[in-house]
Amino acid sequence: MLENAGEIFKLLNCTGLLRVDYFVTDKDQFYVNEVNTMPGFTSFSMFPALWEKTDGTTYGQLIEKLIELAFENHQQKKKILKERKK
Repeated sequence: MLENAGEIFKLLNCTGLLRVDYFVTDKDQFYVNEVNTMPGFTSFSMFPALWEKTDGTTYGQLIEKLIELAFENHQQKKKILKERKK
């Protein structure tokens, strides 16, 4: 299922934080229910809790990484816009 969520992320051209909610039938059919571009995000929410459980990333580290990614994304968009104006 993780691969499917990653494919949806790429298909929708997403960046940063995202949660893909989906249903799986008893025949292993996969249906996307919704995409949450800013799911609940407190130190008790599932998103940061899963990061800490899977690779040890703390809540603070995750916030720092998301901020870094946002700045990188902003700089990249500015560069693209600047190139288009030429």
